[in-house]
Amino acid sequence: MSNNQTKQKVMDAACRLFFTKGYHGTSVRDIAKSASINVSLINYYFNSKQGLLESIVTCYYEQYLGQLEAVITDTKAMPKLERLKKMIAVIIQYKQAHHQFTCFIHRELTLDSIFVREMMVTYLAKENYLLSSVFNESLQRTSHTNLDMKFLFIQFKGMLSSPFSSPNEWRNFLEWNHSQDFFAKKYTSFICSWIDHLASENRYEERGNIHVQF
Repeated sequence: MSNNQTKQKVMDAACRLFFTKGYHGTSVRDIAKSASINVSLINYYFNSKQGLLESIVTCYYEQYLGQLEAVITDTKAMPKLERLKKMIAVIIQYKQAHHQFTCFIHRELTLDSIFVREMMVTYLAKENYLLSSVFNESLQRTSHTNLDMKFLFIQFKGMLSSPFSSPNEWRNFLEWNHSQDFFAKKYTSFICSWIDHLASENRYEERGNIHVQF
C-alpha cells in the first residue's frame, strides 16, 4: 500500500470515529485499530491526533471551496438565479458525499474553541464570502431591505447546514445508502423552491409598485 493510500485510510478511519465518538472520545489507538495500522504510522504522517484533524479539515475545505470557486467560474454565462441553484446543488452533493465528517464539523462549530476560531478565520470566512456574493447577486433586484437580506442569508445558510447540524432529525430520510443521492437531489430541489419563492415574491412586489418594464 502506498503512503498516500495509507494516509487516506487513516483519515477515513478518523472521520468515522470522530463522527461516532467525538474528537475527545477518540484516541490515536482507536484510529490505528480501525485503520489496521501501527500507531507509530499516525505519528509519522500527522505528528499527533490534532495534526490528523487539521489535515482532514484542510483536505475537506480545500476541496469544498475549490468546487465552489469552480462553479462560480463555470456558470458566469448562466442567469443569476440558475447560478445560485447550481451552487446549491454542488454544496449539498459535496456535504452529502462527506456526510460523517460534515456532521462532525457542524457539531464542532457549536463550540467556542481555538479550533473553531481558526477555521472561522480561514475557511469559514471564505465560504461566507463566496456564498453571500452569489446569493446577493442573484436576488439583488429584490425589494427587501439590507437587514431583510441579512436575515434571508442566515436562513439560507441554515438550510444548507440543517441535515448535517441535526442529523438525528433527518435520519429517516437517510436510512439506506442507496437513498443518499436521492436525498441530495430532493433537498436541493427544496431549497431551490424557496429561492424561487423569494424571486417570485419580488416580482409580485415590483408589479404592485408599477416597476414592471414594458
